[in-house]
Amino acid sequence: MSYTVSDYLLDRLAEQGVTEIFGVPGDFNLQFLDHIVEHKNISWVGSANELNAGYSADGYSRVRGLGALVTTYGVGELSAINAIAGSYAEHVPVVHIVGAPSKENQANHLKMHHTLGDGDFSHFMRMAQEVSCAVADLDHATATAEIDRVIREVIIRRRPGYLLLSTDVARVETTPPQEPLQTDVALSSEGAQKAFRMALKEVIAGKEVSVLADLLVHRMGAREQLNNLLKETGFPHATLMWGKTLVDESDAQFAGVYAGVVSDHRTRDAIENTEVLISAGVEFTDSTTAGFSQKLPQNTVHIRPQSSRIGNEVFTPLTIKTALEIVLDVAREYGAKPYPLQKEAEQQSQKIDMSAPLTQDILWDLLSGELTPGNIVVADQGTSFFGMANRKFPESSMFIGQPLWGSIGYSLPAMLGASIADRESRGILLVGDGSAQLTIQEIGTMLREKINPVIILINNDGYTVERAIHGPQQPYNDIHRYQWDLIPAAFGAGKDDVLLFKVQTAQELLDACRITNETRDRMVFMEIIMDKDDVPQLLNDVAKALARANSQ
Repeated sequence: MSYTVSDYLLDRLAEQGVTEIFGVPGDFNLQFLDHIVEHKNISWVGSANELNAGYSADGYSRVRGLGALVTTYGVGELSAINAIAGSYAEHVPVVHIVGAPSKENQANHLKMHHTLGDGDFSHFMRMAQEVSCAVADLDHATATAEIDRVIREVIIRRRPGYLLLSTDVARVETTPPQEPLQTDVALSSEGAQKAFRMALKEVIAGKEVSVLADLLVHRMGAREQLNNLLKETGFPHATLMWGKTLVDESDAQFAGVYAGVVSDHRTRDAIENTEVLISAGVEFTDSTTAGFSQKLPQNTVHIRPQSSRIGNEVFTPLTIKTALEIVLDVAREYGAKPYPLQKEAEQQSQKIDMSAPLTQDILWDLLSGELTPGNIVVADQGTSFFGMANRKFPESSMFIGQPLWGSIGYSLPAMLGASIADRESRGILLVGDGSAQLTIQEIGTMLREKINPVIILINNDGYTVERAIHGPQQPYNDIHRYQWDLIPAAFGAGKDDVLLFKVQTAQELLDACRITNETRDRMVFMEIIMDKDDVPQLLNDVAKALARANSQ
């Protein structure tokens, strides 16, 4: 078989570590899918729908570093665009490949199926431009060069890219890549580095320093530089909910998760009262700061992906990696000191009635204690996310949420993608019944792909996170209750494929967790019955702030 543009694209993705591609077949992408099936290093993962495929590619990318999905023209790509927008908002690199009608049919402006019937075949690419860092309508002459450009931009910018692959262009013969794609480019100028170093010296010399870090450190591949800074200096440090598990939360200098006025007093003191704050890769959102209630010191060093700022002076181009390395050098050379972190308050032992109905705060306290190093925890943006956000996680674990985009139903397909990206880790899905109803079909894909996550479904009869914000008694926050114990079987699970639990008390929860930890060869589906109006304290505080903002 001849070597084609399809093969070139797949080889470039494989070179960047992609070993699975998600998607849904459609007649404009079927021949390209043949090449995926035949590729020696990439496997096809068929999804229940295109939206779920996008969520799965997002979860995959957060673990692996790059994800990809394939949809068909028009109806397929528009189904996925919500997921792509979420990846764009949250800086997740995903390559979206769209199979399209042939160039000849497009040139003749034919009324093809899956189009708007007006002969304009660029409608949907224009939509994609709004949520992509790079797009390309591949043609016969420049397809391979455009593939390289888009993938390079996706990796450097850490945002989605879009490739429109017509049926005839996919078949064009070409030659394999002659050398690896160059993505590790020098983006920091000598002038910016020198100026930043001089300004930083004036700010932190001999001063007490704390560090606030967030998800862009992870997205831009700067965790090593951050961890070196924290280890070498001993600076106290916190993250936002968005960047949870970016650092080792068992470290004695970890001050907690900062969420503005609803933060723990120890965390607020370390961030708001330090002489100098190093703010690395931080993105403030309404839901992670209780309505933008953050209060940073006047002497804050803002380190962004491609620039840094001290006061009103901006230093660019300067990558986050280089800036963190300079902070470490200057801190050591000029005697910067750790801000004195308050002693952690002793946890008063809470007497739990083991036979009483579970409450939200008891649930998350107990569940966080059952986590083990290496767990990948994916939480939907409701009681699950806010319940776990301020609980400490074990070393080497990972917490995935979507606090900026906040698309309901995201977590279940994202868990699928994350688990496929790292099959050695035990995935823990925390999802509410309302969210699960949107994307529950991917349980079938999990069973087919033989991944064995622990699915913890919070059954509280509807949209409790919305009830906390507005309309606690309104019918629009209610949903029809499923018979959840029948769901795995409905999607093809045999009796040896899944463990089922229905939990209502603390004792039942601990018993189920014990059996779960002893059983790794099958899926676990744990339904937890909760009061529909009960919310974690953190969510209660954040919801009040959001409700006030929505009323203004």
